Amino acid sequence: MRIVSVVGTRPQLIKAAALLPALRDRHDEVFVDTGQHYDEAMAGSFFGELGLPRPDHSLGVGGGAPGEQTGRMLAALEPILLAEHPDAVLVYGDTNSTLAGALAAAKLGVPVAHVEAGLRSFDRRMPEEVNRVVADHLSRWLFAPTPTAVSNLAAEGIVDGVSLVGDLMQELAARMAAEIRDPAVLEAISARLEDPLDGLHLGPGGYYFATIHRADNREADALRSWAALLEAAGTPGRPVLLAVHPGTRAALEREGIAFGRTVRLLDPQGYRTSLALQLHSAAVLTDSGGIQREAAWLGTPCLVLRRTTEWVEAVRESGGRMVVVGLDRDRALTELERLAPVDGSDEIARRRAEGLRLAGVGAGEAIAAALEATP
Repeated sequence: MRIVSVVGTRPQLIKAAALLPALRDRHDEVFVDTGQHYDEAMAGSFFGELGLPRPDHSLGVGGGAPGEQTGRMLAALEPILLAEHPDAVLVYGDTNSTLAGALAAAKLGVPVAHVEAGLRSFDRRMPEEVNRVVADHLSRWLFAPTPTAVSNLAAEGIVDGVSLVGDLMQELAARMAAEIRDPAVLEAISARLEDPLDGLHLGPGGYYFATIHRADNREADALRSWAALLEAAGTPGRPVLLAVHPGTRAALEREGIAFGRTVRLLDPQGYRTSLALQLHSAAVLTDSGGIQREAAWLGTPCLVLRRTTEWVEAVRESGGRMVVVGLDRDRALTELERLAPVDGSDEIARRRAEGLRLAGVGAGEAIAAALEATP
């Protein structure tokens, strides 16, 4: 088959890196990057780090309001699809790039394949929830990562074309696990982050790792709530390392929110660095779906700074290590005290890393084979 794959964000590049080897082994693939994550810090470095080919088409759409951004993507994608004559358009996840790719294909009568189909938070206030629902209902192939995702699709009357394939992101995390297991990896990270760390020595269990980027968490009240939560969670001896999305940094500056030494602001980190910082941390605090899953696979305690999550299995199967706390500071502090006690946290982190044995699930091969088997 001739397949146009549409990506646009860092998590989608991770999924593409896991899928492309199997996809290109069986199919003729055209790689399109919308540029939704539009700067070198957010996405550019991922191509080299993950061994991804440079896109066949780079749209350079950049930021903007959701409707405006999606509209620019649609206008740019349509002539590409007309020129490439694909048998299918493959989209990943739940971003504006996902929505634009699915809509552009459907308007031209090109079948859609959706990776991470069936995920539901059941919160239509989340733009991502709307995107994933629309993409699913436009798709011919629906590649579900979890049994719950399959059940969600069935509840909406979608059963044809559904395949339970497992999670692509676990494939790539499994490949990288051996490279980040040794805590010595923190020494190289410390050297590279010397300025923002400002004298802090990174050691196992000696910090929290945080990422916050969702649109609703950039609103003024939410910004102040999670900023206070992070300030209260961190201490000078065990600070929060907050990898800041450019949009989140701009929102913090707009509201005049600054942090003391208990929260250290980092630029967006590369894939290996982010994975290593999660593994060796005392705990992870995030509103990211991708980081939630990575923390679950690594066995690192995780607080989900959202009201709901579409990754219900990650919470249910974590043995209590992953908790949805929203922006409730008191609950977050209580859970951190339970999950990451100060005494012994370094040894807990060391044992976790030493015991890490993460296996892939064959998701990439399953997706490529399902597409190949389609008449």
